[in-house]
Amino acid sequence: MEAKKYMNPYYAGFFLGLLLLATIYITGRGLGASGAVKSATVAAVETVAPSHAENQKFYKEYLNEHAGSPLKNWLVFEVIGVVIGAFLSGLISHRLTFKMEYGPHSTSRIRIVTALIGGALFGFGAQLGRGCTSGAALSGMGVLSTGGIITMFAIFGGAYAFAYFFRKLWI
Repeated sequence: MEAKKYMNPYYAGFFLGLLLLATIYITGRGLGASGAVKSATVAAVETVAPSHAENQKFYKEYLNEHAGSPLKNWLVFEVIGVVIGAFLSGLISHRLTFKMEYGPHSTSRIRIVTALIGGALFGFGAQLGRGCTSGAALSGMGVLSTGGIITMFAIFGGAYAFAYFFRKLWI
């Protein structure tokens, strides 16, 4: 079996830094993904229950801030680009597979349930922390924000602390 080639991580980090710099220069703010989820949620609520969206402070402020459709927010296009880029990268490098991976002491059902629970908790935490890892940590550290540095330590520290208890799902 041929070894899979990946991009040099130093080059990848360098290019990510250039992308972050360009994003801050062009948009006046850094990268982020949780804002796209928020835009999609607000658009869905506005479509399904417009009177509810107009009467709730959270939705009302967001709708007033983003004139027109919340789906026209640049963060939505950023996330769509990330998904398309990841798909094309996997396709071009012959690493694109559609299979469920899990450890020998786990099942596909456990893997799916824990991934959904983890994603929901991370999304909830992103709302509490006013941003995801991309926005709060990466972009925050890019501008040498104390909050960004603390966020990055909290994310990695929390990951290491919880990994011990959940390692049986992978190994």
